[in-house]
Amino acid sequence: MKRSIREWTVRIVILLAGLTIAHLGVTLFLLSDLGSDPFNVLIQGLFRTLSRILSVSWLTHGRVHITVSLLIILILLVVDRSYIKIGTALCMAFGGPIIDFFTALLTPLASDASLPVRFMMLILGCVILAFGMTMVIRSDAGTGPNDLVALVISEKSGKKFSIVRVIVDCAFTLLGVIAGGIAGAGTLVCMFLVGPVAGFFLPVNGRWIERIVGKFCGQQSSLPG
Repeated sequence: MKRSIREWTVRIVILLAGLTIAHLGVTLFLLSDLGSDPFNVLIQGLFRTLSRILSVSWLTHGRVHITVSLLIILILLVVDRSYIKIGTALCMAFGGPIIDFFTALLTPLASDASLPVRFMMLILGCVILAFGMTMVIRSDAGTGPNDLVALVISEKSGKKFSIVRVIVDCAFTLLGVIAGGIAGAGTLVCMFLVGPVAGFFLPVNGRWIERIVGKFCGQQSSLPG
C-alpha cells in the first residue's frame, strides 16, 4: 500500500529521533575511550591501508566511511532496492553532525572520568545505541548503511537479528584488524552486547511505533510485530 505524505512525515520524525538517540549512544561509547565500534574498526583499518598505498592528502577517515557506506548502498540497490529509502540518506547526512554535537557537549564530563565510570559509559552507550538503532529500523523509513547489512541478512535468511548482528560485527572487526585497525575492550563489548539488546528492543519499538503511526495516520500496522 502506497504511503501518504503524512505517514512518511511521521516515520521520518521517528527515524530522526532514533538517529539522535543512537548517536548519543555512539558518542558515549567513543568518549569512554575503550575502543571503537566494529564498523569503525573496519573503516579505520581500510583508511590506514589505503593511506599507505595511495599517500594522497584528500584521503580521510570520513571519506573512507562515506565511500564504504555508498558501496553498501550500491550493492543493495542491485540485490534488493526495497531496503534503500529516504531515511538511509538522512542517516548518512546527519549521523556525523549529531556525534559532533554530543561530543562537544559531553567531552568536559568524560575527560577526567575514572576507568569504572568509562566502562559504565561504554555499557550505557551500547544500550542507548541499540535502542535508537531499533527505532530507526522500525520507523521503516530507512536505515543506516552499516545496520542495513545485518537487517538484510536477517530478513533474507530468516535468522534472528540479534544473532546476525553479532556475526556481522565480528566480521567487521576481523576484517578491520586484518586491514590494520585497532580493536579495544569496548569493541568486544559492542560486538556481543548491541546485537542481543537490539534483538530485545526490535519488537518492543515496533509495536509502539506502529501504534503512533496508526494514531496519526488512521490506519492499521504495516509492519510485522
